Amino acid sequence: MNEKQKEQIREALRLYVMKYPSQNKAAASLDGTSAGTVSSVLSGKWENISDDMWRKIASQVGTATPGAWQMVETTAAKEMAYAMTDAQEWKNVTWVVGEAGCGKTTAAKLYEREHSGAYYILCSEDMKRSDFIRDIAKKIGLRTDGMTIRDMLDAIIGALIQTESPVLLFDEADKLTERVFHYFIDLYNRLEDKCGIVFFSTSYIKRRMKMGLRYDKKGYNEIHSRIGRKFFELEQTSPNDVYAICVANGLTDRKKIAEVVKDAEQYDFDLRRVKKGVHRVKQMDA
Repeated sequence: MNEKQKEQIREALRLYVMKYPSQNKAAASLDGTSAGTVSSVLSGKWENISDDMWRKIASQVGTATPGAWQMVETTAAKEMAYAMTDAQEWKNVTWVVGEAGCGKTTAAKLYEREHSGAYYILCSEDMKRSDFIRDIAKKIGLRTDGMTIRDMLDAIIGALIQTESPVLLFDEADKLTERVFHYFIDLYNRLEDKCGIVFFSTSYIKRRMKMGLRYDKKGYNEIHSRIGRKFFELEQTSPNDVYAICVANGLTDRKKIAEVVKDAEQYDFDLRRVKKGVHRVKQMDA
């Protein structure tokens, strides 16, 4: 890794640290990175920092690399930006629904990178309550060694209340188990009018919510009420969106762009398919 790349990573890390109340909290939010390492990078003392550590930091602070995939503000991306901005500014709770491949994860991570007080948490079906709470605590820069779940939750609430315009972004929230799902209610009750919350998921949550309400499952009516009894449904990616993505990522031949658009249409304009299509065209032209 050359000096120019290291300088780019240092600058990205500097901007990342600025989002947190202290350098130590920023370091605590990074996986496998100590406060000492963060301090060394920022101060330019790089002699003992391995390339693997540089790459680990870069992957977490959003450093752009040469030839990296270029983001485009699609219709869905604009809608998600609105939902997150609204939640952060007005402490609202919103559940964003969009099909797989529409850019939910990318939009949420980008928003977190560009906005102080925004925290992205990826949910999964194998998460336990302790995992869920610990992941939130880590993301906001809290050390949780020796803490109970209740202690961690109290610390999270306290930290968020002291943060200016905080917003929690829960990706793939529909994958959480029932027991973890209920923690949303506790979080909301204690953070109402103090912190925005945005959930992201596929349309599966609509069916899950419908069944939960029908059979009066614990917590579902409360969660449904807190999101205003309505999901924020994203517009589907359009051919114009795909065209713009192709151009932004270096395609100029209209015929080849049309081929990518046509291929993507067969897969409901899944952006992962678009990325593969652009890659295929570039490889064929190489």
